[in-house]
Amino acid sequence: MTAAAVTLVAESTLTDRYQTTVPDPIRRVLKLGKRDRLRYCVQPDGAVALERVSPQDAQDPALGEFLAFLSRDLQAHPDRLQAFDGRLRERIQALLGQVHVGLDKPLSPDDE
Repeated sequence: MTAAAVTLVAESTLTDRYQTTVPDPIRRVLKLGKRDRLRYCVQPDGAVALERVSPQDAQDPALGEFLAFLSRDLQAHPDRLQAFDGRLRERIQALLGQVHVGLDKPLSPDDE
């Protein structure tokens, strides 16, 4: 990294348990708070960029595992893939009746 490319330099120590404290100037620049998540991005030259993970970026680990499972299953068993049947849609609508399902709405006030 060249001196012109560096805006701020800070150091911290790695403990015996491979933990470190993010230095105060870095916390301020990244606007980090307690329990915030960090992402480490290793670049081709070996440099590591540290960034704050925004709540929108944080992925549900269960969803990621489920999608990976679906991908493996579809690759292993493409014969099981079926077209969406219009009768299934009608059955779903009959089961829901007049219940409105807002797929883009949070499940609870805590999810907002």
